[in-house]
Amino acid sequence: MDDNKFLTKLSQNLLDVLNDEEYYDVTIEVGNDPYIKIFRAHMVILHYRSTYLRRILSINKKKNDGTLVHIKLPNILPEIFQIILRYIYGGKISLEEYDTSDIIKILVAGSELGLQELITYLQSFLIETKANWMEFNFNLIYKTSFENDSFLELQEFCNNLITKKPNKIFKSLNFSLIPEKLLVLLIQSDNLQMDEIQVWEEVLKWGLAQNPDLPSDPTDFSKEDFNTLKNSLQHCVPHIRFYNLTSEEFSDEVLPYKKVLPKELYKDLLKYFLDPNNQSIKTSKPRITTKEINIDSKIITIQHSELISKWIDRLENSDEIKDTYNFKLLLRGTRDGFATKKFHEICDNQPRTVTIIKVKDSKEILGGYNPIKWKSDKSSGITKDSFIFSFKNRDNFENYILSRVENENYATFNDHDFGPSFGIDLILYGNSGKCSKRAYESQIRGASSIFSSSFFVEEYEVFQIIK
Repeated sequence: MDDNKFLTKLSQNLLDVLNDEEYYDVTIEVGNDPYIKIFRAHMVILHYRSTYLRRILSINKKKNDGTLVHIKLPNILPEIFQIILRYIYGGKISLEEYDTSDIIKILVAGSELGLQELITYLQSFLIETKANWMEFNFNLIYKTSFENDSFLELQEFCNNLITKKPNKIFKSLNFSLIPEKLLVLLIQSDNLQMDEIQVWEEVLKWGLAQNPDLPSDPTDFSKEDFNTLKNSLQHCVPHIRFYNLTSEEFSDEVLPYKKVLPKELYKDLLKYFLDPNNQSIKTSKPRITTKEINIDSKIITIQHSELISKWIDRLENSDEIKDTYNFKLLLRGTRDGFATKKFHEICDNQPRTVTIIKVKDSKEILGGYNPIKWKSDKSSGITKDSFIFSFKNRDNFENYILSRVENENYATFNDHDFGPSFGIDLILYGNSGKCSKRAYESQIRGASSIFSSSFFVEEYEVFQIIK
């Protein structure tokens, strides 16, 4: 007999107790004005489930006159506390239904309440299933993990990323907000896997972001402006390996900001780059560099392209990329036109292409991968490796639908009157298109496969995938 089946019933019974309005003896005021909610709970359950609430209850014991114990939790959002309260009673939490940002909030609130079992579980869940999201939002994860001694697993995740994949942090959202101490730690790394000119450009962007009132063009800088930027970068500049730059890079990207550099360093660099004989002797240790995904897109980011590369290789999102792809831009609507004739003129007979579509007046992205050649002969393309996809919000690359082909005989449709067409599941014609369901696993846009979903195109791009 499986004894665990009794735990399910027990869990449900305890949740029923939580919802009962008759026997509660504690009220909990959660949130700050005007977003405050009162929850009813039971002292005995809170006492044994939360170390923090146990301490509060020991101080505020129920009075003999029947007055209820009242607890205030101003630092927790009511909607987050409701999730945690159900966990406290039922011993279960289904994380798949929550955004990753909400899981972070649950983790922080769980730490405040002393729910160690939940803290351990949430950290493991994030590392195992949300590593890409945490890399993209590294500043938030780094700040959260090191503000609390309970988040040792997340701290280890951050330290490993800093040590082994520091270049990932440069690609993260809100990179300009990372602390100076962390930036210095990153640019000291030999394993940065970036060209030195990229390191300088990113450090410069960070410095300018700390001083948003500075002009965008260094030719418009005053003496005070240079001094301001110099002060912001004073701990970073010594770790830039300027001697690894080419003469052209030094001339184009460093000289305009020469007043940011210490005078002695600037003089030494000038002598080095002006005398070709000096350049045979490198005085900076080279960094480890690797070929990375390269993409020239006005629609998607490197993070999107990495995810698409994994889909091409049929990898899990948490897997490392085995083959590095170059996304070669073939067509861009705003550059080459949206006419279907232009699509076939440029893209016919080109294999391994990814189509990316930006839906007009939204952040929605649609797309598809075609491993075989496009044609104009009214034929159906046959392949088992094509797929279509959608991102509801460009800024949240984890909120996607991936739909692989089911009926490989209708994977694509080749017609000169249409642009890229993945069966009838994703069709583009000019500056409009539609989604429905026939040959692919699921519909990527729209509520039901019964109805097609039409859209207008703001921009679209077609890339050829090259190893």
